[in-house]
Amino acid sequence: MLVWFRFGLGLVPLVGSNDESWCQGLDGLASRTAAYYQQGARFAKWRTVVSIPNGPSALAVQEAGWGLARYAAISQDSGLVPIVEPEILLDGEHNIDRTYEVAEKVWSEVFFYLTQNNVMFEGILLKPSMVTPGAESKDRATPEKVASYTLKLLRNRIPPAVPGIMFLSGGQSELEATLNLNAMNQGPNPWHVSFSYARALQNTCLKTWGGREENVKAAQETLLTRAKANSLAQLGKYTGEGESEDAKEGMFVKGYTY
Repeated sequence: MLVWFRFGLGLVPLVGSNDESWCQGLDGLASRTAAYYQQGARFAKWRTVVSIPNGPSALAVQEAGWGLARYAAISQDSGLVPIVEPEILLDGEHNIDRTYEVAEKVWSEVFFYLTQNNVMFEGILLKPSMVTPGAESKDRATPEKVASYTLKLLRNRIPPAVPGIMFLSGGQSELEATLNLNAMNQGPNPWHVSFSYARALQNTCLKTWGGREENVKAAQETLLTRAKANSLAQLGKYTGEGESEDAKEGMFVKGYTY
């Protein structure tokens, strides 16, 4: 069983930036990671975000890379496998080329600081966002185009020593997230390309349940259907047949935080 804890203590304003955020929580992290390891945790997670409409500023990109690297180094020192999560937010009207440009800078910064902090690449998991247009862009992209841009970025910026890539859904619809993952697994690549979705696994399930006891079985079946779809997608065998209208519904929320 995979046991992990989220160690970032939340996003707060980054002073001196373009109204951007940084993830706090490095203070006291070593004692927390050590304590959770003793309680059975073997994985840790730290999410930081970069906003394209707000720049992103060089300061925000640097802070994202440095924070993730320090967290990863401290986690490995405590025996945990750090899940490194640099998220390029979907907010904005930009096209896919602009997302690629920003993601290239962010991923470069992250791996530069991982190296500076002597993080063992073989002992991390990467959980990035896919390279997609902004949620409000008029230029939409097919799953094949998203896969092409995302895999190109992986090959250009991610060392093959990293054992696994788990993509986040970031506000895509359940169907989009699954189709894009499936497209990325249509050919060989140096990594195991998988998923670590929240909203893109839970949305239809929660709607089906609605907090009512009589809907529990139907909600469980919905969750299993969604999990099976993504399991097939990581093998490149997903067809998209029989998807519900709820699965096609976009989940982007402007300025979404958690």
